[in-house]
Amino acid sequence: MIIIGAGFTGMWTGIYLKQKFPSKKILIVERGVTPAGASARNAGFACFGSPTEILSDIAMMGKEQALQLLSMRFEGLRTIQKVFANGAVDFTICKGYELLDNGQGLDQLPMLNAWLQELTGSPVTFYQQDEQLPAFGFANMAHLVENRFEGSLHPGKLLNALHQLCVKMGIRFLFSTEVRNIEEHPSCVKLVTTNGPHLVTGRLVHCTNAFSNRLLPKMDLVPARGQVLLTEPIKGLKFRGTFHYQEGYYYFRNLDDRILLGGARNTSFQTEYTLDPFTTLPVQQALETFLSTVILPGQHPVITHRWAGIMAMGKEKMPVIKQLSDRSFCALRMSGMGVALAPTVGRKTAEMMQ
Repeated sequence: MIIIGAGFTGMWTGIYLKQKFPSKKILIVERGVTPAGASARNAGFACFGSPTEILSDIAMMGKEQALQLLSMRFEGLRTIQKVFANGAVDFTICKGYELLDNGQGLDQLPMLNAWLQELTGSPVTFYQQDEQLPAFGFANMAHLVENRFEGSLHPGKLLNALHQLCVKMGIRFLFSTEVRNIEEHPSCVKLVTTNGPHLVTGRLVHCTNAFSNRLLPKMDLVPARGQVLLTEPIKGLKFRGTFHYQEGYYYFRNLDDRILLGGARNTSFQTEYTLDPFTTLPVQQALETFLSTVILPGQHPVITHRWAGIMAMGKEKMPVIKQLSDRSFCALRMSGMGVALAPTVGRKTAEMMQ
């Protein structure tokens, strides 16, 4: 069996396939020296959805499908905690928060809490905590909603831990190898690569997320760039936890007394539908404006790092987990929630395969 893509989804899929088929040889092929997609450029949020994002999803997808998506994310986070319970990935439940500049969605928190009780095991998932706003030092925000089930992790350590687990299970990797073409035959699938020998397999799984259009041009998938910045260390930083604003389009957290801030894709949607992995001035300026007017009002800390990762979006937010042909399958389109979704998507993909 061959998996294309050594990011979170590819490695979780490999792990579940090896558990299901312990005698099968599994190879994960990756075009980069390290994973080239969003997994290696992730901001480290262990979250399953803020209230305004969930309400937006319900309006777009319907209640049943939106809650199914939430369940997949929640299950994925629990899986990471269980598999790496030794602290190998710095998973911390530090609470998640949503900032609101108006009362949008507050009247629907009781409804959301009732719907999520079975999932989280708590009668109240979302708490309105406006009184904490002054303590955190934020400005120009009217309300704060807390979710005590969310947290953060170290995405680099998660990639490394997954790789180590795969190797321990006997899964092999082939890095710096790009698949240029796929030929499906009655008895096998042949992968034509840019360098080295061609590969032949009985089962193939596409886990290339945003980079899938070249091999799967008919897939409902659009690459979307997510930009991030990181400040210098800031003494006396008042807040802890993970924070979201505007349906999750802005997100930030305290990372070792630095502010990691990302998003603002909604300020320039068309320019951000791209595979270009570089930051842009307009989006970075939008992030810096949010930093100096909301997070640290009146302050302009030095920005030490800027980067971007490429996510996969589509007309729908549900991941694509499907059989493409007799021998080919795919697990794609994480919609910016790859950390949380990948374990569940990997499990469902393995369950689908024979």
